[in-house]
Amino acid sequence: MVISSEFIRDSELFVPDSRRAWARLAVAVLIGSLGSVGMWSVVVALPVVQQDFAAARGTASLAFTMVMLGFGLGQVITGKISDRFGIVAAIGIGIGILGLGYIVAGMSWSIWPYIIMHFAIGLSSAATFGPLMAEASHWFERYRGLAVAVAASGNYIGGTIWPPLVNWGIQTYGWRTTHIAVGIFTAVAMTLALFGLRLLMGAATRRSHVNAPPPRIDLKLSTNALTIILGLASFSCCVAMSMPQVHIVAYCNDLGYGVARGAEMLSLMLGLGIISRIGSGFLADKIGGIPTLLIGSIAQGTALLFYLFFDGLTSLFLISAMFGLFQGGIVPSYAIIVRETMPASEAATRVGIVLLASVFGMSFGGWISGVIFDATGSYAAAFTNGGGWNLVNVTIMVLLLLRARQRMAMA
Repeated sequence: MVISSEFIRDSELFVPDSRRAWARLAVAVLIGSLGSVGMWSVVVALPVVQQDFAAARGTASLAFTMVMLGFGLGQVITGKISDRFGIVAAIGIGIGILGLGYIVAGMSWSIWPYIIMHFAIGLSSAATFGPLMAEASHWFERYRGLAVAVAASGNYIGGTIWPPLVNWGIQTYGWRTTHIAVGIFTAVAMTLALFGLRLLMGAATRRSHVNAPPPRIDLKLSTNALTIILGLASFSCCVAMSMPQVHIVAYCNDLGYGVARGAEMLSLMLGLGIISRIGSGFLADKIGGIPTLLIGSIAQGTALLFYLFFDGLTSLFLISAMFGLFQGGIVPSYAIIVRETMPASEAATRVGIVLLASVFGMSFGGWISGVIFDATGSYAAAFTNGGGWNLVNVTIMVLLLLRARQRMAMA
């Protein structure tokens, strides 16, 4: 069979773990940092947009809901595009949608076009997260876990950089001008970065998996069954993860520490999450994705337990720092597990499905924690609920680890 030059195996063009691989990864992190703007700008703009349109807080908050919905569904859609046409095509489509989404949102004549456009913004941001992690896993063998974790860190880097920039733009030029400027800047900057990635990848932008090695771990489960199991695990851990991330600001305000202190704790979580992601990548290269995720999940549950017993300001800062260090590496570990246990040709699609479940878990967890608080008047029950869902995740990972070891022993 003759394979066209467009489908030349990537391994024939460059050496995995080489300097070119690291150069690709650096560009991928840049693209991920730029493309993640949709996850963070909506939160900063919320009060100003609400006031400008004279809308209710709940109505204005639907923009965030649409971003999360688009981001979740986009993991599957852009992952499928990446598996079939290559990561360059997936991100290229995302760039066009992202720029258009921000420009139309900035020109919105009412709150509803603004809200709807944020579905498109979330959809486009997805191309720079799950599919990019899956693609980075093809560039490395020895340092695959580290590469996936570094690629995922672009999202947290964006969470550190974009909020103050967007806030400055809104305060200086207004939210409409800022949105249009963000759309134009990201479209131009990401196009240049994508062009650089395209040059580094050469003919391998469309990948053939005909000669790809089989999965490292055979759990003797169908791909669909394993995807469902990982999706349930991802949903469960993200229900637990959402409790501090979504409610820490409100929790600090209820305790009398003020909104600013809660925002500082959230920033601390995200900042230390970058360290956690990179550290988990190193660990996954040593012991594998399943044990790494299990360790992170147990640690996350421990931090949630501490929230139940300590509510002093210093204690909450310390616990939030611990939580950031513990939880940051969990989500990238799912991408590593997919690459270890599933065919390479389906990596981006399967990662996208699992990440879709994680987004649903974050959304559900943030909502149910608020419902529990309304019913009990305290966040204690909400933290306990998060711990229960975290236990579901730990149980699933323990069972998968035991199954993997049993298969290895039989082999």
